Amino acid sequence: MVRHKLFDAEYKFMCIIWDNEPINSTELSRISSKLLGWKKPTTYTMIRKLAEKELIVNENATVTAIVKREQVQKYESEQIIEKNFNGSLPTFLSAFLDNKKITKKEASELKRIIEEATK
Repeated sequence: MVRHKLFDAEYKFMCIIWDNEPINSTELSRISSKLLGWKKPTTYTMIRKLAEKELIVNENATVTAIVKREQVQKYESEQIIEKNFNGSLPTFLSAFLDNKKITKKEASELKRIIEEATK
């Protein structure tokens, strides 16, 4: 499991990579400039840092993610539940859904997920 905390800027940058991989580093720099307002050196610094964290690989100026978006989301979600809700998923769901209406489709999907997790 991924055990790296991604800062907001790192996560946004990783999203660009996930959405476009494999991506040439020059193209990545262009997209980062457009979406994040970054200059070329900032993009290349981030590529280097994320490669050092073993989250991406940069070979022959082509950047590819080593970890998947779902892995990062799973880790981040678990950390939030552990830190803010004492590791209790029911407490998290109760707080999240407090005074919020969900559709029958959403409720059905949640039931399906819970049933699969209890098998």
